[in-house]
Amino acid sequence: MKIAFIGGGNMASALIAGLAGKLAPGGNIHVVDPNPAALDKLFTAHGVSAATELDERVPAAEVIVLAVKPQSMREVASQLKPLLDLAQEAGRQPLLLSIAAGIRSADLARWLGGYAAIVRTMPNTPALIGQGVTGMVAAPGVTAQQRDAADHIMRAVGSTVWVEKEALIDPVTAVSGSGPAYVFYFIEAMQAAAEELGLTAEQGRELALATFAGAAQLALQSDEPVSVLRERVTSKGGTTYAALSSMEQSGVKAAIGGAMRAAAARGKQLGEELGAQD
Repeated sequence: MKIAFIGGGNMASALIAGLAGKLAPGGNIHVVDPNPAALDKLFTAHGVSAATELDERVPAAEVIVLAVKPQSMREVASQLKPLLDLAQEAGRQPLLLSIAAGIRSADLARWLGGYAAIVRTMPNTPALIGQGVTGMVAAPGVTAQQRDAADHIMRAVGSTVWVEKEALIDPVTAVSGSGPAYVFYFIEAMQAAAEELGLTAEQGRELALATFAGAAQLALQSDEPVSVLRERVTSKGGTTYAALSSMEQSGVKAAIGGAMRAAAARGKQLGEELGAQD
C-alpha cells in the first residue's frame, strides 16, 4: 500500500511508526510537512520519502492521511484539489483519511469540489504509545476496500470503533477524544488527596497511576460489566462505600455526564465554525 501523509506532527509520526515495515514499507510512505526537521526525523527513523510542499506523489498514494491542524485544513484542501482532480481524470480516487478534529466530511468534500472518498476519524493521545482508540465514520462514497484500508491504518496505533452517522463523532470526541484528559484530571485529584492524607508526592503518584492502570486492565480482561467489578470492591459500610457515597452526594456522576455533554456540544460547534469557511 502507498500512503501519503499531509502533516508530520505527533499523531502522524505515531501512525507512521506503527505502519512502516508492517502495513507498508517505509519507502511507500510519503510525508509532506513545512518543517524540514520533522521530515528529517521521519526519514532517518523509517526511510519515508518527504517534501515540504504537495506534489504528484500525494495523489499517487492509495490513501492520503490528512494530519494537519483543523484551522489549516481549508488551505490544504485548496492545494490538494487540483492534484485530486488530475487523479480522478486518470481514473483514480485515493481515499482521504482525516484525523483533523472538528472538520466534517461534508465540508471537506465541498472544499474539494464534491470529493466522495472520505473517512473521518477521531483518534486520541494514547495512540502515541500504540494504545489509542479511534472513532471512525465513512462517507457514502467510500468503497469496502477503502474502509478496510482505513481500519488497518488506524489499528496501527490501537483499536477502532466505527459509527454509522457522522453526528456521532461528537459523542466519540466527548468520550475518547477528550477522555484521556478526564483520566489525568482524576489522577491529579487522587495524587493531591494522597498528599493531604500524609503520603509523599511520589507515593501518591505511584499508587494513583498503578491503581488506574490495574483497574483498566482488570476491566479489559473481564467479561463482566464494570458495574459488577465496582460492586465487588464496595462492601456496605466499608471504606469504598464511604468514598462512593461521598461522590454521589457531591454529584460526581452527574458532573461527568455534564462535562461530556459540554464536550460533545463544543465539538459540534467547532465543526460548524470551521465548516463555515468558503
